[in-house]
Amino acid sequence: MPISASDVNKLRQMTGAGMMDCKHALEESNGDFEQAIDILRKKGQKVANKRADRSTSEGMVLAATNPEKTYAAIIMVNCETDFVASNSEFTQLVKQLMDKIIENQPKSLDEARILKIDDRTFEEHLTELIGKTGEKMEFSNFQYIEAPLVDAYVHHNNRLGTIVGFNKNDKKEYYTIAHEVAMQIAAMNPIAIDKEDVDPKIIEHELEIGREQARAEGKPENMLDKIAEGKMNRFFKDNTLLNQDFVSDSKKTVGQYINEFDKDLKVTKFYRLVLGE
Repeated sequence: MPISASDVNKLRQMTGAGMMDCKHALEESNGDFEQAIDILRKKGQKVANKRADRSTSEGMVLAATNPEKTYAAIIMVNCETDFVASNSEFTQLVKQLMDKIIENQPKSLDEARILKIDDRTFEEHLTELIGKTGEKMEFSNFQYIEAPLVDAYVHHNNRLGTIVGFNKNDKKEYYTIAHEVAMQIAAMNPIAIDKEDVDPKIIEHELEIGREQARAEGKPENMLDKIAEGKMNRFFKDNTLLNQDFVSDSKKTVGQYINEFDKDLKVTKFYRLVLGE
């Protein structure tokens, strides 16, 4: 199929790869962008973690905990433009929603949507605001954690937020640990807590990428699996929370940082929301 210059540029924006490499990958994949990304990776291209095909990428992310730090919630409310995202009526409404969530501790997006603010549901307020601005708006994501200790972090521009849960809450120092880990999740975007928590489909996919990269480098067939496993270990270090280098002290991992305080202290769950992803 013919590949347009706009498609080539789109893939380049998504991956950071060169224009001709993007063109060839799209031709080989018959225009399928996800397949083209895999083709680039298999040929050894360093692919950036970008996506150009985002919609309603503006809005607001908020995360908060109850005073007891046993319930945390994170929400995303989307709109079309930064102008509306920074509008005081929009931001105030989202903040009121978060206050109601912390007060009522809902367990699903549907439950959160029908929480009432001044005798009307949040969805009714949002519909009214849509009528005023003419922009599409959507309460698109809600996650929560209940645990003995939780923490929440929101980046200052309200485009990124995290929540994290721990299995213990016996010591005052745990509050500092929890907040450091919440910021680590924001900065380093882990996909799982530890190696065994990674989806087997992701592992198999990465192993296949590693084998193809090694093959493209001319490595012998009988060495491909071993090389791919080595690359997989690097993948685990970069992408699983406990094995990542700790942002505040890169001489230790996040797991080592936590264990220094208490070997029985465990991360039970986390969520990370980013506008546009």
